[in-house]
Parts: sequence; C-alpha cells; structure tokens
Amino acid sequence: MADARSILSNSLLGGARSDLLVAGGVIFASLMFVIPLPAVILDTLMAMNLVASLLVVLIVLYTQKALDFSIFPALLLVFTVFGLALNISSTRLILSQGAEFEGRLVRAFGTFVVGTEGLTGLVIGIIIFAIIIVVQVVVITKGATRVAEVAARFTLDGLPAKQMAIDAEYSAGALTEEEANRKKEELQREVDFYGAMDGAAKFVSGNVKAGIFITALNIIGGMTIGMTLLGESFDLALQTYVSLTVGDGLVTQFPALLVSTATGLIVTRAISDGTFGQDVARQFARHSRAYWVAAAFLLGISFLPGFPWYVLIPMSAISAYFAYSLSASETAASREASAASESAQRKQQREQEPEATHVAPLDPISLELGYGLVPLVDRDQGAELLERVTRIRREAALDLGLVVPRIRIIDNMRLQPSEYCIKIRGTEMGRGTIRMNHYLSINPGGEREDIPGERTTDPAFGLPAKWITEEYREQAERYGYTVVDSPSIIATHLTEVIKRHGAEILGRQEVRNMLDNLRKDYPAVVDEAQNALSLGEIQKVLQGLLRERISIRNMVAILETLADYATVSKDGSFLVEKTRQSLGRQICLQYADDERVLNVLTIDPSLEQALVDSKVDTAGGAVPALKPELQRAWINALTNAVANVQRQGYFPVVLCSERARPLVRASTVRDIPDLAVLSVPEVASDIRVNSLGEVDVQ
Repeated sequence: MADARSILSNSLLGGARSDLLVAGGVIFASLMFVIPLPAVILDTLMAMNLVASLLVVLIVLYTQKALDFSIFPALLLVFTVFGLALNISSTRLILSQGAEFEGRLVRAFGTFVVGTEGLTGLVIGIIIFAIIIVVQVVVITKGATRVAEVAARFTLDGLPAKQMAIDAEYSAGALTEEEANRKKEELQREVDFYGAMDGAAKFVSGNVKAGIFITALNIIGGMTIGMTLLGESFDLALQTYVSLTVGDGLVTQFPALLVSTATGLIVTRAISDGTFGQDVARQFARHSRAYWVAAAFLLGISFLPGFPWYVLIPMSAISAYFAYSLSASETAASREASAASESAQRKQQREQEPEATHVAPLDPISLELGYGLVPLVDRDQGAELLERVTRIRREAALDLGLVVPRIRIIDNMRLQPSEYCIKIRGTEMGRGTIRMNHYLSINPGGEREDIPGERTTDPAFGLPAKWITEEYREQAERYGYTVVDSPSIIATHLTEVIKRHGAEILGRQEVRNMLDNLRKDYPAVVDEAQNALSLGEIQKVLQGLLRERISIRNMVAILETLADYATVSKDGSFLVEKTRQSLGRQICLQYADDERVLNVLTIDPSLEQALVDSKVDTAGGAVPALKPELQRAWINALTNAVANVQRQGYFPVVLCSERARPLVRASTVRDIPDLAVLSVPEVASDIRVNSLGEVDVQ
C-alpha cells in the first residue's frame, strides 16, 4: 500500500510534474470554451469528470478531519469550470451535428439511463433531470451553503477563545511550546478552510443554475436549428435535440451532484475521531435497545393487512440479530469493568495491610483515582493520563525550575468511582469529579449561547462549567466555549496544584539533588553558597520564591545572591527580597505586556507607612498587625482596585517599596492569594511602569 501511494505521488500527483499537470489542465479547460472537441475526446473527458467526482466523494468519506482535504474549496472551482467547459463543448457538437452526433456517453445517458425510448423516454428523462436539479438546488446545495456560512462565522467568532485555551494549556504545562504553536497553526488553517468553503459553496449553486440555463438554450436552439436550417420535422427535431440535451444534462449534472454531496459531507463533519464509516459503525453500535425496539416494530407491522411480510420479517430478524450481538458486547464490557474494579479493590486492601516493622514514608505528591477512572491509566486503553503526567513534570522543571518528584498514581476505593484526589505528602490539596465519555465545557468569559448539559464547576480554577456529551462538543466549540476531555481536566488541575504548592513539594532532599547536579558545572558557586548558608536556609529562600510563583530555574543567580548577602544577614525574608531583586527582569517580564510595560497599582504613602509601622517579627517572618478596622478597609479597597484592573483586562500587580513588599504580601495572601506584589528595586531599567491607580482607604 505504501509503495502504491509512493508511486502515485511521485508519478502524477507529486513533485514538479504535479504543478505542470495542474496548470496544463486548467489552461486546457479554459480553451475548451472556444475550441471544438471531437466526440471521442469529449467522451473521454466526460468519463474523467465522472470518475474524478466519484473519487472526491470517496476521499471525503474516508477523511477523518476536514483539514486533511484542505484543497477542497479550490477543487470546487476547478470542477465547476471543467464541468461548464464540457457542457459548452457538448452543446457545440449537438447543435452543429444534430442527429449525426457521435458522443456515446451523452446518448447512453439519454437512452439507457432513462430506461425507455420515444416520447415516453423524453418525458422521463426531463423529469429525472428536473429532480436532480431540484435535489441539488433545494436540498444539498442550499443546506451545504448554509452550513458553510454558519461554520465560517462560528469558527471565526470562536478563534479568540480557542487561542486563549491553547495559551492556558501551555501556561498550565499541558502543552509544550512546539505543540502550542502547532495547535495555533491548525486553528488558523481551520478558520481559513471554513472561510474558503463559505465562498466555494457558491460555485456549486452557480453551476446548477448555469446547467439549467444551458439545457433550456440547448432545447430551444436545437429545435430552431433543426426545423429551420436543416429542414427537419418537428417530431424528428424533438426526438433528436431533446434526447441529446437530456443526456448531456444528465452526464454533466450527475458529477455535479456527487461534488455537491461531497460539499455537504465535508462541512457537516467538522469534528470527528475517525472516517465517516467508522463514525457510523461506532455510533450506531452504542445502544442495543434501539435494535430490539426496531425488531419488535417491524415484526408487529408485518402482521397488518397489505404489508409485505416477506420483506418485514427478514428485516426484523436482522435487527434482532444486531440487538443480540450488541447486548453480548455490552455484557462483556460490563464484566470487564467489574473485574477491573474487584482487582483494584484487592490491590488497595493489600496496600493498606499494616506492617509492624516498617512504615512507608508519605509520597511527595500522589494522584488517587476512583475505580471508575482506572481506564485513564490503563496501558491497554491508551493510558493517556500517564503521558500527560510525564509531560507535567517536564514542564514544571522548565517553567518553575522545580524538579517534581515522581507522581504516584494509585486507585483508592474510599473515593467515589468517578472521583480523583491530589495529595502532597499525604495531605489533600485538590479533589474533583470526572464524568467519563463526557467533556467539560467552560465559558472563558462573555455572553454565549447556552448548550444542554449538567452544570458543574471547573475543579482547577473554580469556573462555572457544564458536562456535555460528544454530540454537543462541536456546537460548544463553535459557540466559543473551552471544551476539555477527562485526562486534560485532571492534568490541568494537577498542574495548578503543583504551581500553587511548589514550596511544599520542595524538600531538603530535592534541594540537595539540585545542588549536586549544579555542582558539576558551577562548583565554585555551589560551594560558596553552602559555606555561607545551611541546606535548610537555602531551602527556605527557594520556598519563599516558589510561594509567589517565581521560577527558581536560574539557580546560579540565586546562589550568587545568597553568597553575597549571607554575610550581611541570614534572615530568610531579607534574603528572599535580595534574591527577588537579582531576578528582577525575570519577574517583571512575567507580568509585563508584549511592549515591556508593567501595569501596576500603587499604595497611598500614608497607608504604606502604616503597614510598615505595624510590622511584627514572627518565627515565620515579618507580618503586619494593623488594627482590625484598618485591615478590613485596606483589604476592601485593594479588592475593589484589583477587580477594576481585571475588568480592564490586566493582571493585578501591586508596586510598593522594598521594606513594605513582604508586609503587603503577608496581609493579602489569604484574601487575594494570586496577587503579585513587586518592590521598586525589582523593576528592571528597561521595563516601563504604567500606574493604573492608587489604593487608599480614605
């Protein structure tokens, strides 16, 4: 098969020859409008048109995604021009040769396809031709044109939301930069494809209208030429020209009908996991009850008077056979699920058996699944979640500089079948519920048309969402919703937990491993930092950075800063602030826009001074101790300012002095945990600052 494909692509359809072949074909089709063709060549070209149209339909049926056949819009124009050129060439020969016309294919369609000769055959041919025209104009072409218009509009409207979803997946570590760029390119190609289909569908409708006009002209012109110029009788002229015109109309409109059908198929199958045949087989094999009901219905009406029992009873038996086969498959699947559940339960019981001589340490991070979610990590069923988890660990290392320990995935019979739980060192950090064979539809913002589904909440970010089935997935994406499958839901939630609690994941052993790896290339830096500070003190600084989602990947700069300032003070808060200042450009670029502008909120000087004056040193670091009423007023004013900034489309960032920064952060961490607080020394010289307002309690 591969050899045949290679031969085909390299001979006619591949390389430089394909460009020459296509260019020559288009030029030849254009010349056909003015150059007379012999009947033999006309038959050959008509046969080629018929076969090519059939191939287009078959390719569409075997295509999994519309973008896999991206040349289809341009192909519609080529087929339209070629079909009209054939119509004009055949018209020229029919009108010039009359009864001596030698086109075999046209005569075959005018006699054999119609089924009878004489006046009856002419009437039947005209009726069949009219039916084909009506089917194309009223049913297929009109519907396909409307679907193409709607698909183009919704695809374009949903483009920003889909791009935001890709950016969110990339930021969450679910996608690499290369995968995100590839998805964006595919998204742009999809928009271009449906935009082109919206216009290309007009070619089909125009071709049908032109066919009607040409047919009418053929009959009128042929009758006129036959009776006036050639002296033929009315009966002979009618028999000759109407028969040939009907045959010509059928032989050109039948390929056009196939192309119209292909147009309707490709624009109505926007999203699919397989070919059309695979989708039909899979989706018609889901419910055995439907076939039992159909079998009973057919058997029942077969006993009614006048109904063809000899047709209905065999059809009833076939439906019953399908129902029995599907029931057996469903029973087997149910048994396999039960067996998997029992196996998971036994495994869990074995793991929970106490050991008197040894207590296993808690896992740094673990993902526990209910038995209903076991298929997500079953290698026999693709184990899609396992691949996502591996990717999450790699992305965390790149984004945060945090080498995430191996994530242990276990089944937990204490959870509901569709529940999962994320734990860090045995403590639950997140929990969610998954509906298998459903998708989570999340509104990224703005007013959108409602879709049927079960209301729920996105477990990772707490956004309102809906569980939808496969049949509404395409509709939801067209409306601009972010649609996520089950593995992506868990992976996104796990990524968010790692980002929020990276400081708790980073233990002394992890820090030791990082320093040992760094020592291979930077031994002087590591030795100097370790001579000045203990392993625990270095860990506290790294944890302080991770708590505010600052990447610790630039370990060389961090250790050099610690070595410089450890002689001044070993206070953890002091060292964190100095380390942040050394990473100032990295931190600013994390929140600045594409033009390197940092949009910030500032604090009223008197309020900032009040925070500094209320400072209280504790074992965990300095914290503010404002009066309760001032604390409430401060948080309320800051919350309102942050909400106003978010409405303007900016990420909330507060800029204050160096001595106030840790106090501002400590006073807001409970109420506004995602607030970014920067100090003035952290702002790099090439970063411009734009103030969006001042927070004041007055």
